[in-house]
Amino acid sequence: MKDIIRDSTVGQLINRVSGGKYLPYADQRPDYRVPACFIPSSTSQTQISSVNDKEISSSTKATTPATDVSPHKSVSLTRINTLVEKSVHDHEKGEVKIEKVVHDPYVVGWNGDDDPENPRNWSFGKRAFTTFSISFLTFSVYIGSAIYTPAIPGIMEAFDVSLPKATLGLTLYVLAYGVGAMFLSPLQELPVLGRNPVYIGGLFIFVLFQLPIAIAKNFSTVLAFRFLTGFFGSPALATGGASLGDIWPIHQLAYVIGIWALGAVAGPIVGPVIGGFPAQANGWRWPIYELIWISGFALVFLALFLPETYEPTILLRRAERLRKLTGNPHLRSQSEIDEASTTASDRLYEALVRPFILAAEPALLFANVYLGFVYAVFYLWFEAFPLVFTDIYHFNLGESGLPFLGFIISGIITYTVYCLYQKYHIAPRYAKAGGAVAPEIRLEIGLMASIFIPTSVLMFGFTSKASIHWIVPVIGAALYLPGIFLNFQSILMYITMAYPNHAASVLAGNDLFRSAIASVFPLFGHAFFKNLGLGPGSALLAGISFLLMPVFFLLYKFGHVLRARSKFAHST
Repeated sequence: MKDIIRDSTVGQLINRVSGGKYLPYADQRPDYRVPACFIPSSTSQTQISSVNDKEISSSTKATTPATDVSPHKSVSLTRINTLVEKSVHDHEKGEVKIEKVVHDPYVVGWNGDDDPENPRNWSFGKRAFTTFSISFLTFSVYIGSAIYTPAIPGIMEAFDVSLPKATLGLTLYVLAYGVGAMFLSPLQELPVLGRNPVYIGGLFIFVLFQLPIAIAKNFSTVLAFRFLTGFFGSPALATGGASLGDIWPIHQLAYVIGIWALGAVAGPIVGPVIGGFPAQANGWRWPIYELIWISGFALVFLALFLPETYEPTILLRRAERLRKLTGNPHLRSQSEIDEASTTASDRLYEALVRPFILAAEPALLFANVYLGFVYAVFYLWFEAFPLVFTDIYHFNLGESGLPFLGFIISGIITYTVYCLYQKYHIAPRYAKAGGAVAPEIRLEIGLMASIFIPTSVLMFGFTSKASIHWIVPVIGAALYLPGIFLNFQSILMYITMAYPNHAASVLAGNDLFRSAIASVFPLFGHAFFKNLGLGPGSALLAGISFLLMPVFFLLYKFGHVLRARSKFAHST
């Protein structure tokens, strides 16, 4: 538990302020032995022995595994230690050149393969706890979208606005966490920051900006701060999966990503359930109060117990401590060396321009459009449920959110099936191929699950009648969960495997496009179902879904051809 607190945002602050006296790392303890190769040869024996009274042991393994420097050998301050010849093919001139690769003995890395500070070496319990924490962070932000919906009738009355205008509070929030990810998520790739400062800093602003909404005297304030809270809460929604990738091996990642995705889906599902009764009893502000309580608790809990997972950040901080300890200014982490050759304009281009360039790729264009459509229909449920369960079945405001619980039941069943599919179908194929499988393998389950999308909306639309028991449309709606969950898992895994060198850009682009599409649908959802009718309106949505399924099949069948023609995709 101590190392979890030490690696958290609060623990890092305590460690830094106390100079390592409290919650120390191994290299800050009195019995720490400095690797000999990190001590400059010009340093006198007196100076070496005075470095925080640390003992230098020749038996200590060097922090850089590939470095083999004896303490009895002279270690000069020059960064050149060994030269290795390497053949490099010059594609422009069509010739092979021999280059010399310089090894740096002062690169600070892991202390061997079993270094306990390496997130991939954490105990199962610590990794499981971190997974829960990241899922809870995602849930506490995602719930903010739909918890607003029970407040809409009260907002319409309090500020004398129409339903489409009141629904803008939902629309702007969903749009904002697509836009915010484009600007805030790249900050987490900066080793000087890492994951946690962006997570915790964004969550702090998220909680703070709920207060103006709760006490708002005009509707413009509500809209402005709904957008801002979605914007600053976006990192958890965009890069939670990346944090899990920091700590879990690839063969286990699909399972934990599934758990995280369930936490994300659970937010919008639970929001109307817990927001409906307070809004009915005490007014529209109470769902916002609940959001403050949930996210406020998450802020305190995560600031204390969410450890940093980003490897470059952990090693950069280790290098900083060792520089201070040894007085050797040449000690650097690999990320510091890499950052020296990367300009700010390069990072801005990768974060803000590259996603739009990649969006023109046929595979990514379909992924963005299809997931945007599936995501948008999901948010249409928040407009359709009041029409069905309030107008037809006469549920009150609190009760009208309870049918969303059907999604939780179908979600548990879906995740169980997904795990069995991974274990008994995907894992053996990976093992048989030695891990060298085509990314299109990930599209199989999404293609099969796509049939749930039209089935769900048709069953919901045509059974929502007073003559049919309300449980039937509840079951119909719940069948949507396997479709959205398995399609998200399938397509997002596919695009990251197909574009491994640009995974951050393709995920950020997908997040922006699907959020932009989904944010629009609630604005016309009520009028859409009112004017067309629940049955015909659902039939239209199902028809669009059926039309997209053949395109999905073509991507599965010929995706390897598209990748071969792309200059960005992994072509093997």
